[in-house]
Amino acid sequence: MEEQVDFVLDKVMEEPGNVGCVLANNQGLCLGTRGVGSEHSAGIIVAILDLASKLDPKSNVPVVSLESNERICLIHKQGVTGAIIKQK
Repeated sequence: MEEQVDFVLDKVMEEPGNVGCVLANNQGLCLGTRGVGSEHSAGIIVAILDLASKLDPKSNVPVVSLESNERICLIHKQGVTGAIIKQK
């Protein structure tokens, strides 16, 4: 599984504008990071997505977008929870 995680993280970082990424399991444990992605944020990323999902429980899993002055963080779950950090 580690090879698959590394492959996904490396593919994400190949995209122009991506400066970091984090993958976490359902319990919020970090599976891997690249770039500015921090293993310490894995649990927070999972919690944010879980709370956002409760806003409309009948809909599909949401994509959460957090924006700062310099970066955008997109969070989504498809088996595992992933966050992609993009430079504006």
